Amino acid sequence: MSTLDGLKLSTAKKPAHIPAVVFRRNKLSNKLWEQIQLAKSQIDGTQFVVKKFRSVVDKETGLRKQVEVPKRLREWWFKNEQGKMCVNIKYGTQMIELAKGKYSIEVDSASALIKALETVKQAVECGELDTQINNASVNVRKVFDK
Repeated sequence: MSTLDGLKLSTAKKPAHIPAVVFRRNKLSNKLWEQIQLAKSQIDGTQFVVKKFRSVVDKETGLRKQVEVPKRLREWWFKNEQGKMCVNIKYGTQMIELAKGKYSIEVDSASALIKALETVKQAVECGELDTQINNASVNVRKVFDK
């Protein structure tokens, strides 16, 4: 056991179910990471591609197989009338209300955009936007309940 002496051992087990709040928080955090990487790649002049798997039927054999395809990423930011960049934080198709009646963050430059997205990502991971995420999730589900 001398090899394991340098490690901190614990009795923790992986939970069987992740709470819905944590699942939604992680989902939004991953989307924010994609937006941060997309903004960084645009500043650097490179292309950022996220791959996903899609199931297709092979026409020759008729068998279903998994094919890796690029995921379509849309920018969450835009330029307003004054020429400043604004970014909306989205959960699915719903924009998250960051403060009463305010849905976007206004920044001066692309580097400030990255900092703003990273700040929002930290707030999401700390749980500061849990009620807004929950409200957006309820609104997204309403579309499917029709």
